[in-house]
Amino acid sequence: MNTLSIMSFSFYQQVMAGTIDLFGYLETVRHRYGLCTADIWNRMLVPDPRGDIWARILTEPDEAYLAKVRQALAERGMTIANIAVDGANLWDDDPAVRAANREAALLHLKVAAMLGAPTVRIDTGGTRGSLEWTAEQFDWIVGLYREYGAIAADLGLRVGPENHTDAATVPANMVRLCQAVDHPAFGVLLHLRRWKGEQADQGDALMAPYAMHTHVTKAIRLGEVATAMTDLHSLGYNGCWSVELPTQRPTELGVWVALMRDTLACWQAEA
Repeated sequence: MNTLSIMSFSFYQQVMAGTIDLFGYLETVRHRYGLCTADIWNRMLVPDPRGDIWARILTEPDEAYLAKVRQALAERGMTIANIAVDGANLWDDDPAVRAANREAALLHLKVAAMLGAPTVRIDTGGTRGSLEWTAEQFDWIVGLYREYGAIAADLGLRVGPENHTDAATVPANMVRLCQAVDHPAFGVLLHLRRWKGEQADQGDALMAPYAMHTHVTKAIRLGEVATAMTDLHSLGYNGCWSVELPTQRPTELGVWVALMRDTLACWQAEA
């Protein structure tokens, strides 16, 4: 069923200024924008995301805090569509970092299950600035996604990358990755129209069969949002549409949400 959300990274500047936290985000999404679905950046899953919190968030979940998050969601009648995980990329050139990232990924799968999030984004990693994976990198990435997929399946989740940076922004690379992993609990967080290379204009369509969640950003011009959404919808995607728009203007977010809501209403009217 098509739903709408706002990715909590949209409030990054306010988070860093200390003017909003996760509970403020939930209240804002629910009551200012009238949405029932959250889309959470993992750095907001600790009481204070501004400081040097990576060790705590990646190795030691605060179960008391997460219980408060579950309560806050229940009080507002909200669910979580996705947890976007930074700090757990599958490939890093440093073996020690790779090992730490694996532990971080496993932790976040458990946290997602605790919060009832059906999808988890964990990026591929790779060589920064390169649009290709080496054979070693590719084999490592495929192997870990298969491992994570098996764990995710047991937890009732799906896990996979976003076409976020570097090699993951090349459609052919992502198609090859999806085909190689070939696991029912594996999926892609589709960052609409964020593609590079010769097939950039075909990226969204090529990823449609694998899309588990979406981020709608300024990679799309505002006037083209409805077209981009409808193109993907016509290929069978009917999950959550989440706007990711870091801004200090709540009205700007409101414009994007209104346009996306109107697009869903048009589909419903046509149906």
